[in-house]
Amino acid sequence: MKAAVHTRYGSPDVVSIAEVDKPPVGEQDILVAVHATTVNRTDCAYRAAKPFFVRTTTGLTRPKRTILGTEFAGVVTEVGREVTSFTVGDQVFGYNEGAFGTHAEFLSVPANGPVATIPAGVSFASAAAGTEGSHYALAMIRVSSVQAGQSVLVHGATGGIGSAAVQLLKSLDITVTAVCDTANMELVKGLGADRVVDYTTEDFTDDDQRYDAVFDAVGKSRFGRCKRLLNPRGAYVSSELGPWAQNLFLPLVTLGRDKKVRFPFPKQDQRMVQYLGELLQSAKYEPVIDRRYPLDQIVEAYRYVETGRKVGNVVIDVVPPS
Repeated sequence: MKAAVHTRYGSPDVVSIAEVDKPPVGEQDILVAVHATTVNRTDCAYRAAKPFFVRTTTGLTRPKRTILGTEFAGVVTEVGREVTSFTVGDQVFGYNEGAFGTHAEFLSVPANGPVATIPAGVSFASAAAGTEGSHYALAMIRVSSVQAGQSVLVHGATGGIGSAAVQLLKSLDITVTAVCDTANMELVKGLGADRVVDYTTEDFTDDDQRYDAVFDAVGKSRFGRCKRLLNPRGAYVSSELGPWAQNLFLPLVTLGRDKKVRFPFPKQDQRMVQYLGELLQSAKYEPVIDRRYPLDQIVEAYRYVETGRKVGNVVIDVVPPS
C-alpha cells in the first residue's frame, strides 16, 4: 500500500510517500481502506518531536511509528474473526493517536477502540475532520464544568479546536463570545457565536464582559492575562501547556481558589466517537474544512498547517473524492 512515511524527526521534508506492507489484522481488529484523513497540530508535533518529551513515547532518537496520522474515515475491508460490531462494507471514522497510521491507504484498528459508523449523509472528508479538534474541545468543556445558560469566551475560534468548541458549546445552550481576525468574523458567526471579538483591532483581555470559562484554543495567551475575564468560580482552560508548562501546575496552585486553571485530558474511546457522530448527524456540529490535498501532496499540507493560518481543518484525500 501507499503511505506517508517518516524515519526521522524534523521539518515537513522528512515525510515521503512510499510503498509499505498492509498492517496486520488481529482477531479483534478491523482493516479500513482509508478514504480521507487530516494533517493537524498533533501530527506536526509528533513529526517534529516538539516538545522534546514526546520522544519518550515515540522513540528517543528516531520515530517508532513511521506512519503518522490521527484521524480517518473509510470503508471496512476486513474484520477479525472475533469482531461482531462491524462488517465488510461499513463506512467508519475514528481517532488513532498513539498508534497513528492514518496517513496511508489501509489502517488496522481495534474494533472496540475510538471508531464508529459514519452517519448517513456525512462525507468522508467531514467525518475524517470530525474527531481531533472536537475531542479536545469536548475535554475543555468537561473539565471547565460549564453548563447551559452560562457563558464562555473562545480564543482562537477559527482553528480546529476553536471552531469545534464554538459549535459544541452552542449545542449545549451556552452563550459564546469568539475571538478571531477580521477576515473570519462572518465564518465564526456562522458557527453560532453570539458575539465576535476582532483581535486585530482590540485586545480581548480588555473585554468588559465576564465569563464562566475562557478557552484558549490556540495556546497563545495565559492565565495571568485572562484571569480578570472570569466570573467567580470561573475556569481558564488552555489547549497547550503554556510557558514552562505552567498549565500543568497552575491547576494545583489555583485549587480551591475563586478563579482556577483546568487542563484538559481528552478521552479517546468509542463512546467519544459515537457522540461526535450523533452531533454530525444532527448538524449541530460540522467540521470547518480549509483545504484539501491528495496524499501525494501531504508535505505541502504539513507546510500549510505550520504557517499557523489554517482555518479549521486540512483534509488529505487518500481516495480522490467522487
